[in-house]
Order: sequence, then C-alpha cells, then structure tokens
Amino acid sequence: MTLEAILAYLHILAILTMVVFIASEAALCRVEWLNAAAVERLAKVDMIYGIAAIAVLATGVARTWWGMKGTAWYWTNPLLHVKLTLFIIVGVLSIFPTLTYFRWRKAVRSTGTLPAEAEIRKTRKLVMIQAHIIALIPLVAVFLARGFGAKG
Repeated sequence: MTLEAILAYLHILAILTMVVFIASEAALCRVEWLNAAAVERLAKVDMIYGIAAIAVLATGVARTWWGMKGTAWYWTNPLLHVKLTLFIIVGVLSIFPTLTYFRWRKAVRSTGTLPAEAEIRKTRKLVMIQAHIIALIPLVAVFLARGFGAKG
C-alpha cells in the first residue's frame, strides 16, 4: 500500500511539473515578449519539461509494474493505450519546439538575431496544442482508474 501511494505521488508530481513547464513555454513564447533572455529561458524551460515528461513516463510504467493493480490489469485496458497514444503525440509534437529553441539560442548567441514573428507564432501554436492534449490525458486517467474499459 505504501509503495502504491509513493508511486502515485511521484507520478502526479511529474505530471504537475510537466504542466507547469509547458505553461511556462506558452507564456514565454510570444512575439511581444521574446527577447534574447526569453530565448535562453525557453531552452532551459523546455529541457526541464522534457525531463518531467520522461519522469511521467517512468513513474507511469513503474505504477503498472509495481502498483497494486499489476501489469495484466493495466496493459489489457484500452484506456491505457489511449493515454499512451496521447502522450506519444505530445512527445512527437514537442520535437519541433525543442529543436527550434536550440536553433534560436544558437542564433542569439552568435549574431544576436531573434526569430521571425511567423516562426514564433508557429512554435507557440505547437506548444499550445501540446498543452491542450496534455489536459485531456487526466480525463482518460480518471476513467482508467475507475475500471472503465477493464475486461472481466
């Protein structure tokens, strides 16, 4: 029971960290606010966001292995696969902003050049899409936790 509670806590903590840092990216990645300092900050915030995403995945997998319900219960439930699919979509969508932030940072450091408005808007749109998909995952999670989709 204690292990289950600790695993749940770590998973929720990782999720909250991920949410805070995607929200920070959304706040920083704005045409009207982007300057050299914000570009540097975006790269750092995105790195923490990525680490948090890895922690979400690791703690989620740990819950399926060592949690009370066990792997058979989780992995046969289609809702877990919906959650994972949404999470993978978020991960794939995050690749472009991550690469973009590193490119922006390199340009700012070497020439002081800030990105074009269109590129900032495109990147922010992808960040916002990620944030909205992330907000759907807990909806699936609450149904999963209550046994919806479970066989038997």
